[in-house]
Amino acid sequence: MHKGRLEAFSDGVLAIVITIMVLELKVPHGADFAALAGLAPVFLAYVLSFVYVGIYWNNHHHMFQAVGGVDGSALWANLHLLFWLTLVPFVTDWMGENHFAPLPVALYGVVLIAAAIAYTILAVVLRRRHAKDSAFARAFGHGGKEIVSMGLYAVAIGFAFVWPFVSLALYALVAAIWLVPDRRFERALVELGEGAAE
Repeated sequence: MHKGRLEAFSDGVLAIVITIMVLELKVPHGADFAALAGLAPVFLAYVLSFVYVGIYWNNHHHMFQAVGGVDGSALWANLHLLFWLTLVPFVTDWMGENHFAPLPVALYGVVLIAAAIAYTILAVVLRRRHAKDSAFARAFGHGGKEIVSMGLYAVAIGFAFVWPFVSLALYALVAAIWLVPDRRFERALVELGEGAAE
C-alpha cells in the first residue's frame, strides 16, 4: 500500500491542530501592553504546544521518507498517534486559561506521554514491514531518546501536583531534546539514496 495518502492525511490533521490552537488566542479587550499581559499564560502554552506539534510533524516526515510502504496496521497506528495529537489544543487551552494549575499541567503531560507511546508503536509497526538488515530497521535502533522522554514526562506529571512550573520546564526540556530531526532516519535516507545510485 502506498504511503502517500497516509502522509497527506497526517499533514492535514496536524495543520488543523495548529489552526485550532491559534484560534484559541482571543483578541484582548484593550489596546495596551497590560491587555496583552493577561494573555501571557495562554500564549506560552501555545508556543510550547506549537513546538511539540512541529516536532511530531518533522519527525513523522523524516520517518516516512525512509518507509517503503504501509499496511492496515500502520494506518491504525498512525490514527492512534493522530488521536492523541488532536487532544493537544484542548489541554493547551485548559492549561493556559487556568494559569498552569496542577491538574491541567498534569493532563498535558498525560497527552504528551500518550503521544510519545503512540509514535513508538507506529515506528515498531513500520519496522516489522522491513527486513532486519534494511536501512529503516537499522535506523530504528534502540530508541534511547524515546525512553528518556517518557521518563521525563512521567516525572513531570508527578511534579505537576507539587510544582507545576518544574513540570513545564521538563516538558520544554523534552522538546529541546527533539528539536533536531531524528538523525537515525536521516542516515537511513542517505543509505537509501546511495543504494538507488548504485
